[in-house]
Amino acid sequence: MAGNSEEIVSDDVKFGFQRSEMYELKLSGTATIYDRHVFLCYKSHETWPSHVKSSDSDPFPKLFAATLKARKDDIKLETVLTICEVREDIGLSDGDVLIFPEMIKYRNLKESDVDAFVEDVLVNGKPWTSGPQEPLSGSYVFVCSHNNRDRRCGVCGPILIEEFGKAIESKDLKSEVYVTACSHVGGHKYAGNVIIFSTDKDGKIAGHWYGYVTPDDVPLLLDEHIGEGKVIDRLWRGQMGLRAEITDKVNEQVPNGTIVDQKEQAPAETASQGCCQGATGVSCCRDATPEEKEVEEKGQGRLPSCFRKWDKPEVLTAIGVVGAVAFVAVAYGFYKKSH
Repeated sequence: MAGNSEEIVSDDVKFGFQRSEMYELKLSGTATIYDRHVFLCYKSHETWPSHVKSSDSDPFPKLFAATLKARKDDIKLETVLTICEVREDIGLSDGDVLIFPEMIKYRNLKESDVDAFVEDVLVNGKPWTSGPQEPLSGSYVFVCSHNNRDRRCGVCGPILIEEFGKAIESKDLKSEVYVTACSHVGGHKYAGNVIIFSTDKDGKIAGHWYGYVTPDDVPLLLDEHIGEGKVIDRLWRGQMGLRAEITDKVNEQVPNGTIVDQKEQAPAETASQGCCQGATGVSCCRDATPEEKEVEEKGQGRLPSCFRKWDKPEVLTAIGVVGAVAFVAVAYGFYKKSH
């Protein structure tokens, strides 16, 4: 038993809430920029491979993601697909699809339904002709627990889900708040990562992203965020529907984190299996990892890969140096020819 106890402590120190990187980075502005979130309920988070939306061993989510990507130009709203865990106790079965902010659920989608579903619901914005839609009520909490993708969320996520469950029961919120695990949403370094869809002060459905969430923060999220519609600034990463220019202004006001990580000021994994549209309408779809996609420069289009991680002044300096070297080389060539 001592060995197991030591292993748990070690995991928490290395990957959990006691890890040294906790609270090191600024959170605001690190959420994906998008307008609609689609969740496909699929198996247990413990079985998901590292890239569950592109794995040959999991054809259903792979097909759904690929279809979204193929139709991205036809889908008017920037749409993100995330996998969530099946939870029969809160009414989530394999193949169910949840759509926010519309607050709609479709049941038991199958692989053969994907093309028609995407066409009807996500492209044309109409009810699916092959299955009734059900309205969702209450608040939905998704906690990244994708262990095979990153150990930090693998350690923090299940603990947070358990803590939410205890708090929900003690506060008698079982018919109002529903919690389940979800796959990678970008930014494992911010674990625990939590996305909450609930009614804001204006009565609208808002999807807020939180990072560095610990078990001690769970009652606060339930009481203040879900209960009163208040945003918890120190944990806030951003929200669904918040555009890039607005996020920039919020970044200047929200005092979370201690270090600004410039790479996290751009969208993370976004529309249609990691494809996104930046603030200037430039697509960042490419064959790269979702972590690399977080590096896209907002408002600057896409720079060559050798400059992509540099700030603008550094890029200009580098270009100047390259130009100077080229000039010297040409001048030296003329000098050699004349002597």
